[in-house]
Amino acid sequence: MPAYKTPGVFVEEISTLPPSVAEVSTAVPAFVGYTEKGPKIARVSTLLEYEQLFGGPKPATFTVATDASGNITSVTRTLGSNTVGAVPEFLMYYALSHYFKNGGGSCYVVSTGDYGMTPAKADFVAGLARLEQEDEPTLIVLTDAVNLAAADYHELAQAALLQCRKLGDRFAILDVKKDAQANTPDPDAFRTGIGTNHLAFGAAYYPYLETTLNFGYAESGVTIQQPAADGTATTTDVALAAIKSSKTALYNQVKTQLSAQRVVLPPSAAVAGIYASVDRDRGVWKAPANVSVSAVLGPVVKISSDAQEGLNVDPTAGKSVNAIRAFTGKGTLVWGARTLAGNDNEWRFVSVRRLFNMIEESARKGTSFAVFEPNDMTTWLKVKGTIESLLYSLWERGALAGAKPESAYFVHVGLGKTMNAQDVLEGRMIVEIGVAAVRPAEFIVLRFTHKLQEG
Repeated sequence: MPAYKTPGVFVEEISTLPPSVAEVSTAVPAFVGYTEKGPKIARVSTLLEYEQLFGGPKPATFTVATDASGNITSVTRTLGSNTVGAVPEFLMYYALSHYFKNGGGSCYVVSTGDYGMTPAKADFVAGLARLEQEDEPTLIVLTDAVNLAAADYHELAQAALLQCRKLGDRFAILDVKKDAQANTPDPDAFRTGIGTNHLAFGAAYYPYLETTLNFGYAESGVTIQQPAADGTATTTDVALAAIKSSKTALYNQVKTQLSAQRVVLPPSAAVAGIYASVDRDRGVWKAPANVSVSAVLGPVVKISSDAQEGLNVDPTAGKSVNAIRAFTGKGTLVWGARTLAGNDNEWRFVSVRRLFNMIEESARKGTSFAVFEPNDMTTWLKVKGTIESLLYSLWERGALAGAKPESAYFVHVGLGKTMNAQDVLEGRMIVEIGVAAVRPAEFIVLRFTHKLQEG
Protein backbone atom coordinates (compact mmCIF):
# COMPACT_ATOMS: atom_id res chain seq x y z
CA MET A 1 0.00 0.00 0.00
CA PRO A 2 1.39 3.44 -0.89
CA ALA A 3 1.98 5.96 1.89
CA TYR A 4 -0.66 8.69 1.69
CA LYS A 5 0.31 12.12 3.05
CA THR A 6 -2.47 14.37 1.76
CA PRO A 7 -6.00 13.99 3.19
CA GLY A 8 -8.52 12.83 0.64
CA VAL A 9 -10.14 9.81 -1.02
CA PHE A 10 -7.90 7.45 -2.94
CA VAL A 11 -8.88 4.60 -5.24
CA GLU A 12 -6.92 1.36 -5.42
CA GLU A 13 -7.56 -1.35 -8.00
CA ILE A 14 -6.77 -4.87 -6.81
CA SER A 15 -6.19 -7.60 -9.37
CA THR A 16 -7.88 -10.86 -8.36
CA LEU A 17 -7.59 -12.81 -11.60
CA PRO A 18 -4.40 -14.55 -12.73
CA PRO A 19 -2.73 -13.41 -15.95
CA SER A 20 -3.95 -15.21 -19.06
CA VAL A 21 -1.75 -17.26 -21.35
CA ALA A 22 -1.79 -16.63 -25.08
CA GLU A 23 -1.08 -19.80 -27.02
CA VAL A 24 1.99 -19.44 -29.20
CA SER A 25 1.79 -20.07 -32.93
CA THR A 26 2.40 -23.69 -33.80
CA ALA A 27 2.95 -23.71 -37.57
CA VAL A 28 5.32 -20.94 -38.62
CA PRO A 29 7.87 -22.73 -40.80
CA ALA A 30 11.28 -21.37 -41.70
CA PHE A 31 12.56 -22.34 -45.15
CA VAL A 32 16.34 -22.37 -45.49
CA GLY A 33 17.87 -22.21 -48.96
CA TYR A 34 18.90 -20.12 -51.95
CA THR A 35 16.88 -17.32 -53.58
CA GLU A 36 17.28 -14.98 -56.54
CA LYS A 37 17.96 -12.09 -54.13
CA GLY A 38 19.98 -12.92 -51.06
CA PRO A 39 21.24 -13.53 -48.51
CA LYS A 40 18.72 -12.20 -45.98
CA ILE A 41 15.91 -13.31 -43.71
CA ALA A 42 12.32 -12.09 -43.77
CA ARG A 43 8.79 -13.06 -42.84
CA VAL A 44 6.39 -13.49 -45.76
CA SER A 45 2.69 -14.28 -45.95
CA THR A 46 2.08 -14.80 -49.67
CA LEU A 47 4.01 -15.94 -52.73
CA LEU A 48 3.70 -12.43 -54.17
CA GLU A 49 5.38 -11.01 -51.07
CA TYR A 50 8.12 -13.62 -51.47
CA GLU A 51 8.66 -12.59 -55.10
CA GLN A 52 8.94 -8.93 -54.11
CA LEU A 53 11.53 -9.65 -51.43
CA PHE A 54 13.43 -12.63 -52.80
CA GLY A 55 12.64 -12.81 -56.52
CA GLY A 56 11.47 -15.71 -58.66
CA PRO A 57 12.77 -19.15 -59.64
CA LYS A 58 16.04 -19.71 -61.45
CA PRO A 59 15.08 -19.94 -65.14
CA ALA A 60 15.21 -23.51 -66.36
CA THR A 61 16.93 -24.37 -69.63
CA PHE A 62 15.40 -26.80 -72.11
CA THR A 63 16.49 -28.52 -75.29
CA VAL A 64 13.67 -29.38 -77.69
CA ALA A 65 14.44 -31.81 -80.51
CA THR A 66 12.34 -31.86 -83.70
CA ASP A 67 12.25 -34.10 -86.76
CA ALA A 68 12.34 -33.16 -90.44
CA SER A 69 8.58 -32.61 -90.41
CA GLY A 70 8.79 -30.12 -87.58
CA ASN A 71 7.29 -32.46 -84.99
CA ILE A 72 8.68 -32.43 -81.46
CA THR A 73 10.45 -35.68 -80.62
CA SER A 74 11.82 -34.92 -77.13
CA VAL A 75 12.04 -32.22 -74.46
CA THR A 76 15.01 -32.31 -72.11
CA ARG A 77 15.67 -30.03 -69.18
CA THR A 78 19.33 -29.42 -68.43
CA LEU A 79 21.33 -27.86 -65.62
CA GLY A 80 24.70 -26.86 -66.96
CA SER A 81 26.07 -30.01 -68.55
CA ASN A 82 23.96 -32.42 -66.50
CA THR A 83 20.53 -33.79 -67.27
CA VAL A 84 18.81 -34.23 -63.92
CA GLY A 85 15.24 -35.15 -64.67
CA ALA A 86 12.59 -32.95 -63.10
CA VAL A 87 14.24 -31.77 -59.85
CA PRO A 88 15.32 -28.11 -60.08
CA GLU A 89 18.77 -27.11 -58.88
CA PHE A 90 17.32 -24.45 -56.59
CA LEU A 91 14.03 -25.42 -54.95
CA MET A 92 13.11 -22.52 -52.69
CA TYR A 93 10.67 -20.73 -55.02
CA TYR A 94 8.85 -23.92 -55.98
CA ALA A 95 8.82 -25.09 -52.36
CA LEU A 96 7.18 -21.85 -51.21
CA SER A 97 4.63 -22.11 -54.02
CA HIS A 98 3.78 -25.68 -53.01
CA TYR A 99 3.61 -24.66 -49.35
CA PHE A 100 1.04 -21.94 -49.97
CA LYS A 101 -1.01 -24.19 -52.27
CA ASN A 102 -1.33 -26.67 -49.39
CA GLY A 103 -2.76 -24.17 -46.94
CA GLY A 104 0.39 -22.56 -45.57
CA GLY A 105 0.30 -19.15 -43.91
CA SER A 106 2.99 -16.78 -42.71
CA CYS A 107 6.48 -18.21 -42.77
CA TYR A 108 10.12 -17.21 -42.60
CA VAL A 109 12.53 -17.40 -45.50
CA VAL A 110 16.20 -17.70 -44.59
CA SER A 111 18.10 -16.99 -47.80
CA THR A 112 21.59 -18.46 -47.65
CA GLY A 113 22.68 -16.87 -50.92
CA ASP A 114 21.68 -16.26 -54.54
CA TYR A 115 21.58 -18.41 -57.66
CA GLY A 116 25.15 -17.52 -58.54
CA MET A 117 26.42 -19.67 -55.68
CA THR A 118 27.15 -23.37 -55.58
CA PRO A 119 25.05 -25.16 -52.92
CA ALA A 120 27.27 -25.82 -49.90
CA LYS A 121 26.69 -27.20 -46.41
CA ALA A 122 28.43 -24.19 -44.83
CA ASP A 123 25.75 -21.85 -46.24
CA PHE A 124 22.97 -23.89 -44.65
CA VAL A 125 24.81 -24.11 -41.34
CA ALA A 126 25.09 -20.32 -41.33
CA GLY A 127 21.38 -20.10 -42.18
CA LEU A 128 20.46 -22.37 -39.26
CA ALA A 129 22.60 -20.23 -36.94
CA ARG A 130 20.76 -17.12 -38.12
CA LEU A 131 17.42 -18.90 -37.66
CA GLU A 132 18.31 -19.77 -34.07
CA GLN A 133 18.11 -16.06 -33.21
CA GLU A 134 14.46 -15.88 -34.30
CA ASP A 135 11.82 -16.71 -31.70
CA GLU A 136 8.66 -17.12 -33.79
CA PRO A 137 9.47 -20.02 -36.17
CA THR A 138 8.20 -23.40 -35.00
CA LEU A 139 9.09 -25.61 -38.00
CA ILE A 140 12.36 -26.05 -39.88
CA VAL A 141 12.15 -27.01 -43.57
CA LEU A 142 15.32 -27.86 -45.52
CA THR A 143 13.86 -28.64 -48.95
CA ASP A 144 16.69 -26.88 -50.81
CA ALA A 145 19.32 -28.92 -48.97
CA VAL A 146 18.51 -32.17 -50.81
CA ASN A 147 20.86 -30.96 -53.55
CA LEU A 148 23.80 -31.43 -51.18
CA ALA A 149 25.79 -34.62 -50.98
CA ALA A 150 24.09 -37.27 -48.87
CA ALA A 151 26.59 -37.01 -46.00
CA ASP A 152 26.26 -33.21 -45.91
CA TYR A 153 22.48 -33.35 -46.02
CA HIS A 154 22.28 -35.86 -43.17
CA GLU A 155 24.71 -33.79 -41.08
CA LEU A 156 22.60 -30.71 -41.71
CA ALA A 157 19.45 -32.59 -40.70
CA GLN A 158 21.17 -33.57 -37.47
CA ALA A 159 22.00 -29.90 -36.84
CA ALA A 160 18.35 -28.99 -37.37
CA LEU A 161 17.23 -31.65 -34.89
CA LEU A 162 19.78 -30.37 -32.39
CA GLN A 163 18.43 -26.84 -32.70
CA CYS A 164 14.88 -28.08 -32.19
CA ARG A 165 15.94 -29.93 -29.03
CA LYS A 166 18.01 -27.03 -27.74
CA LEU A 167 15.28 -24.41 -28.12
CA GLY A 168 12.36 -26.74 -27.43
CA ASP A 169 9.95 -24.67 -29.50
CA ARG A 170 10.36 -26.05 -33.01
CA PHE A 171 10.13 -29.23 -35.06
CA ALA A 172 12.01 -30.37 -38.17
CA ILE A 173 10.27 -31.66 -41.30
CA LEU A 174 12.81 -33.70 -43.24
CA ASP A 175 12.93 -35.31 -46.66
CA VAL A 176 14.35 -38.71 -47.54
CA LYS A 177 17.03 -37.66 -50.01
CA LYS A 178 17.34 -39.34 -53.39
CA ASP A 179 20.13 -41.81 -53.92
CA ALA A 180 22.71 -40.27 -56.25
CA GLN A 181 23.08 -43.44 -58.32
CA ALA A 182 19.56 -44.83 -58.46
CA ASN A 183 17.95 -41.35 -58.49
CA THR A 184 15.21 -42.64 -56.17
CA PRO A 185 14.70 -41.92 -52.46
CA ASP A 186 16.55 -44.32 -50.17
CA PRO A 187 14.95 -44.66 -46.70
CA ASP A 188 17.64 -47.05 -45.45
CA ALA A 189 20.45 -44.64 -46.31
CA PHE A 190 18.52 -41.84 -44.62
CA ARG A 191 18.04 -43.88 -41.44
CA THR A 192 21.74 -44.68 -41.35
CA GLY A 193 22.83 -41.11 -41.96
CA ILE A 194 20.46 -39.32 -39.58
CA GLY A 195 22.00 -40.82 -36.43
CA THR A 196 20.14 -41.43 -33.17
CA ASN A 197 20.09 -38.06 -31.40
CA HIS A 198 16.99 -35.93 -30.78
CA LEU A 199 14.79 -38.02 -33.08
CA ALA A 200 11.59 -36.97 -31.30
CA PHE A 201 12.00 -33.44 -32.65
CA GLY A 202 11.66 -34.32 -36.31
CA ALA A 203 9.70 -36.35 -38.83
CA ALA A 204 10.69 -37.67 -42.26
CA TYR A 205 8.46 -37.99 -45.33
CA TYR A 206 8.82 -40.14 -48.44
CA PRO A 207 8.75 -40.16 -51.49
CA TYR A 208 9.13 -37.12 -53.75
CA LEU A 209 6.01 -35.67 -55.36
CA GLU A 210 5.24 -34.88 -58.98
CA THR A 211 3.51 -31.53 -58.65
CA THR A 212 1.30 -29.52 -60.98
CA LEU A 213 3.80 -26.65 -60.85
CA ASN A 214 5.45 -25.53 -64.07
CA PHE A 215 9.07 -24.56 -64.51
CA GLY A 216 10.01 -20.93 -64.79
CA TYR A 217 12.04 -20.30 -67.93
CA ALA A 218 13.12 -17.60 -70.37
CA GLU A 219 12.53 -18.12 -74.09
CA SER A 220 16.19 -17.38 -74.71
CA GLY A 221 17.02 -20.41 -72.56
CA VAL A 222 15.01 -22.83 -74.74
CA THR A 223 17.08 -24.34 -77.55
CA ILE A 224 15.36 -25.99 -80.51
CA GLN A 225 17.37 -28.60 -82.38
CA GLN A 226 16.29 -28.91 -86.02
CA PRO A 227 17.62 -31.36 -88.66
CA ALA A 228 19.69 -29.88 -91.42
CA ALA A 229 17.82 -29.13 -94.62
CA ASP A 230 19.95 -31.58 -96.63
CA GLY A 231 18.82 -34.50 -94.46
CA THR A 232 22.22 -35.14 -92.90
CA ALA A 233 22.61 -36.11 -89.28
CA THR A 234 23.78 -32.63 -88.30
CA THR A 235 21.38 -30.29 -86.53
CA THR A 236 21.05 -26.56 -86.16
CA ASP A 237 20.23 -24.92 -82.86
CA VAL A 238 17.96 -21.92 -82.54
CA ALA A 239 16.46 -20.18 -79.51
CA LEU A 240 12.72 -20.28 -78.98
CA ALA A 241 12.55 -16.49 -79.00
CA ALA A 242 13.98 -16.45 -82.53
CA ILE A 243 11.08 -18.38 -84.09
CA LYS A 244 8.25 -16.55 -82.39
CA SER A 245 7.35 -14.67 -85.56
CA SER A 246 8.76 -16.90 -88.28
CA LYS A 247 7.49 -20.31 -87.14
CA THR A 248 4.40 -19.61 -85.09
CA ALA A 249 3.04 -23.18 -85.21
CA LEU A 250 6.28 -24.69 -83.91
CA TYR A 251 6.58 -21.93 -81.36
CA ASN A 252 3.12 -22.74 -79.97
CA GLN A 253 3.85 -26.48 -79.95
CA VAL A 254 7.02 -25.90 -77.94
CA LYS A 255 5.20 -23.66 -75.48
CA THR A 256 2.55 -26.36 -75.03
CA GLN A 257 5.18 -29.03 -74.43
CA LEU A 258 7.01 -26.86 -71.91
CA SER A 259 3.79 -26.28 -69.97
CA ALA A 260 3.48 -30.05 -69.63
CA GLN A 261 6.88 -30.32 -67.88
CA ARG A 262 6.09 -30.72 -64.18
CA VAL A 263 8.30 -29.92 -61.23
CA VAL A 264 9.15 -32.83 -58.93
CA LEU A 265 9.69 -31.73 -55.33
CA PRO A 266 10.61 -33.30 -52.01
CA PRO A 267 7.46 -33.45 -49.86
CA SER A 268 8.59 -31.31 -46.90
CA ALA A 269 7.19 -28.01 -48.20
CA ALA A 270 3.74 -29.47 -48.91
CA VAL A 271 3.75 -31.21 -45.52
CA ALA A 272 4.58 -27.91 -43.81
CA GLY A 273 1.51 -26.41 -45.49
CA ILE A 274 -0.58 -29.34 -44.26
CA TYR A 275 0.74 -28.81 -40.71
CA ALA A 276 -0.37 -25.19 -40.92
CA SER A 277 -3.84 -25.93 -42.30
CA VAL A 278 -4.52 -28.76 -39.81
CA ASP A 279 -3.35 -26.60 -36.89
CA ARG A 280 -5.59 -23.79 -38.05
CA ASP A 281 -8.70 -25.88 -38.71
CA ARG A 282 -8.44 -28.56 -36.02
CA GLY A 283 -5.56 -27.80 -33.66
CA VAL A 284 -1.97 -28.88 -33.15
CA TRP A 285 -3.18 -32.01 -31.31
CA LYS A 286 -4.72 -33.39 -34.53
CA ALA A 287 -2.28 -35.65 -36.34
CA PRO A 288 -1.35 -34.11 -39.73
CA ALA A 289 -2.19 -37.33 -41.58
CA ASN A 290 -5.01 -38.76 -43.71
CA VAL A 291 -4.96 -35.35 -45.35
CA SER A 292 -4.94 -34.77 -49.10
CA VAL A 293 -1.91 -33.15 -50.69
CA SER A 294 -2.85 -30.38 -53.10
CA ALA A 295 -1.22 -29.43 -56.41
CA VAL A 296 0.22 -32.91 -57.04
CA LEU A 297 -0.20 -35.50 -59.76
CA GLY A 298 1.04 -38.19 -57.41
CA PRO A 299 4.10 -39.56 -55.62
CA VAL A 300 7.00 -40.64 -57.82
CA VAL A 301 7.09 -44.02 -56.06
CA LYS A 302 3.93 -46.01 -55.44
CA ILE A 303 3.92 -47.53 -51.96
CA SER A 304 1.82 -50.56 -51.09
CA SER A 305 0.57 -51.45 -47.62
CA ASP A 306 3.19 -54.18 -47.37
CA ALA A 307 5.96 -51.80 -48.35
CA GLN A 308 4.79 -49.23 -45.81
CA GLU A 309 5.19 -51.69 -42.96
CA GLY A 310 8.95 -51.34 -43.16
CA LEU A 311 8.68 -47.55 -43.31
CA ASN A 312 6.24 -47.05 -40.46
CA VAL A 313 7.79 -49.54 -38.04
CA ASP A 314 11.54 -49.98 -38.11
CA PRO A 315 12.52 -52.97 -35.94
CA THR A 316 16.23 -52.26 -36.29
CA ALA A 317 16.59 -48.62 -35.21
CA GLY A 318 13.01 -47.53 -34.58
CA LYS A 319 13.18 -44.68 -37.07
CA SER A 320 9.77 -44.25 -38.67
CA VAL A 321 9.42 -42.69 -42.11
CA ASN A 322 5.99 -41.32 -43.01
CA ALA A 323 4.68 -42.45 -46.38
CA ILE A 324 2.78 -40.34 -48.86
CA ARG A 325 0.54 -42.60 -50.89
CA ALA A 326 -1.92 -42.40 -53.76
CA PHE A 327 -5.34 -43.99 -53.20
CA THR A 328 -7.87 -44.59 -55.94
CA GLY A 329 -10.74 -42.18 -55.63
CA LYS A 330 -9.07 -40.27 -52.77
CA GLY A 331 -5.97 -38.75 -54.32
CA THR A 332 -2.57 -38.37 -52.71
CA LEU A 333 -2.66 -38.56 -48.93
CA VAL A 334 -0.15 -38.18 -46.13
CA TRP A 335 -0.35 -41.67 -44.62
CA GLY A 336 1.87 -41.46 -41.56
CA ALA A 337 1.99 -39.46 -38.34
CA ARG A 338 5.14 -40.59 -36.55
CA THR A 339 8.27 -38.79 -35.48
CA LEU A 340 11.65 -40.28 -36.21
CA ALA A 341 11.48 -41.78 -32.70
CA GLY A 342 8.99 -44.37 -33.88
CA ASN A 343 9.64 -46.80 -31.00
CA ASP A 344 9.37 -44.18 -28.26
CA ASN A 345 6.10 -44.56 -26.37
CA GLU A 346 6.20 -40.95 -25.19
CA TRP A 347 7.14 -39.15 -28.38
CA ARG A 348 6.09 -41.56 -31.12
CA PHE A 349 3.54 -39.24 -32.71
CA VAL A 350 4.09 -35.87 -34.38
CA SER A 351 0.97 -34.36 -32.82
CA VAL A 352 2.02 -35.27 -29.25
CA ARG A 353 5.50 -33.79 -29.61
CA ARG A 354 4.20 -30.57 -31.18
CA LEU A 355 1.40 -30.25 -28.59
CA PHE A 356 3.97 -30.40 -25.80
CA ASN A 357 6.12 -27.88 -27.65
CA MET A 358 3.17 -25.50 -27.72
CA ILE A 359 2.22 -26.03 -24.06
CA GLU A 360 5.80 -25.66 -22.84
CA GLU A 361 6.48 -22.50 -24.84
CA SER A 362 3.12 -20.93 -23.98
CA ALA A 363 3.57 -21.68 -20.27
CA ARG A 364 7.12 -20.36 -20.31
CA LYS A 365 6.10 -17.06 -21.85
CA GLY A 366 2.88 -16.81 -19.83
CA THR A 367 4.64 -17.20 -16.48
CA SER A 368 7.53 -14.83 -17.18
CA PHE A 369 5.75 -12.21 -15.04
CA ALA A 370 6.81 -14.18 -11.95
CA VAL A 371 10.53 -13.67 -12.51
CA PHE A 372 11.91 -11.63 -9.56
CA GLU A 373 8.52 -11.67 -7.84
CA PRO A 374 8.47 -12.82 -4.16
CA ASN A 375 8.83 -16.60 -4.06
CA ASP A 376 5.84 -17.08 -1.79
CA MET A 377 2.34 -18.53 -1.71
CA THR A 378 0.76 -15.55 -3.50
CA THR A 379 3.04 -15.85 -6.51
CA TRP A 380 2.70 -19.62 -6.55
CA LEU A 381 -1.08 -19.39 -6.75
CA LYS A 382 -0.86 -16.87 -9.60
CA VAL A 383 1.49 -19.11 -11.56
CA LYS A 384 -0.67 -22.17 -10.94
CA GLY A 385 -3.83 -20.33 -11.99
CA THR A 386 -2.12 -19.05 -15.14
CA ILE A 387 -1.04 -22.50 -16.28
CA GLU A 388 -4.34 -24.14 -15.32
CA SER A 389 -6.26 -21.64 -17.42
CA LEU A 390 -4.21 -22.67 -20.46
CA LEU A 391 -4.65 -26.39 -19.83
CA TYR A 392 -8.36 -26.09 -19.13
CA SER A 393 -8.84 -24.28 -22.43
CA LEU A 394 -7.00 -27.08 -24.24
CA TRP A 395 -9.03 -29.75 -22.46
CA GLU A 396 -12.29 -28.06 -23.45
CA ARG A 397 -11.26 -28.20 -27.11
CA GLY A 398 -10.35 -31.88 -26.99
CA ALA A 399 -6.56 -31.60 -26.90
CA LEU A 400 -6.27 -33.51 -23.62
CA ALA A 401 -7.66 -36.92 -22.73
CA GLY A 402 -9.92 -37.24 -19.69
CA ALA A 403 -13.59 -37.00 -18.79
CA LYS A 404 -12.84 -34.32 -16.20
CA PRO A 405 -10.12 -31.65 -15.97
CA GLU A 406 -8.45 -33.38 -13.03
CA SER A 407 -8.14 -36.51 -15.17
CA ALA A 408 -6.56 -34.57 -18.03
CA TYR A 409 -3.88 -32.51 -16.30
CA PHE A 410 -2.41 -31.37 -12.99
CA VAL A 411 -0.33 -28.41 -11.86
CA HIS A 412 1.64 -28.66 -8.61
CA VAL A 413 3.68 -25.91 -6.98
CA GLY A 414 4.52 -25.11 -3.40
CA LEU A 415 6.82 -25.68 -0.45
CA GLY A 416 6.80 -29.35 0.51
CA LYS A 417 5.23 -30.29 -2.85
CA THR A 418 7.70 -29.32 -5.55
CA MET A 419 10.23 -27.30 -3.56
CA ASN A 420 12.13 -27.52 -0.34
CA ALA A 421 13.52 -24.72 1.79
CA GLN A 422 16.84 -24.82 -0.04
CA ASP A 423 15.09 -24.26 -3.39
CA VAL A 424 13.38 -21.16 -2.01
CA LEU A 425 16.64 -19.82 -0.57
CA GLU A 426 18.33 -20.27 -3.95
CA GLY A 427 15.50 -18.50 -5.76
CA ARG A 428 14.03 -21.48 -7.55
CA MET A 429 10.30 -21.79 -8.15
CA ILE A 430 9.60 -25.33 -9.36
CA VAL A 431 6.28 -26.11 -11.04
CA GLU A 432 5.31 -29.66 -11.98
CA ILE A 433 2.83 -30.07 -14.82
CA GLY A 434 1.26 -33.32 -15.98
CA VAL A 435 -0.66 -33.54 -19.24
CA ALA A 436 -2.59 -36.45 -20.76
CA ALA A 437 -2.25 -35.77 -24.49
CA VAL A 438 -4.67 -37.35 -26.92
CA ARG A 439 -3.03 -39.76 -29.34
CA PRO A 440 -4.08 -40.61 -32.88
CA ALA A 441 -5.89 -43.86 -33.62
CA GLU A 442 -3.20 -45.24 -35.91
CA PHE A 443 -4.53 -48.78 -36.15
CA ILE A 444 -8.30 -49.21 -36.19
CA VAL A 445 -9.27 -52.86 -35.70
CA LEU A 446 -12.78 -54.00 -36.52
CA ARG A 447 -13.47 -57.45 -35.06
CA PHE A 448 -16.20 -59.52 -36.65
CA THR A 449 -17.66 -62.83 -35.48
CA HIS A 450 -20.43 -65.06 -36.74
CA LYS A 451 -23.59 -64.71 -34.70
CA LEU A 452 -25.42 -68.01 -34.45
CA GLN A 453 -29.06 -68.13 -35.37
CA GLU A 454 -31.35 -68.13 -32.37
CA GLY A 455 -34.90 -69.43 -32.10
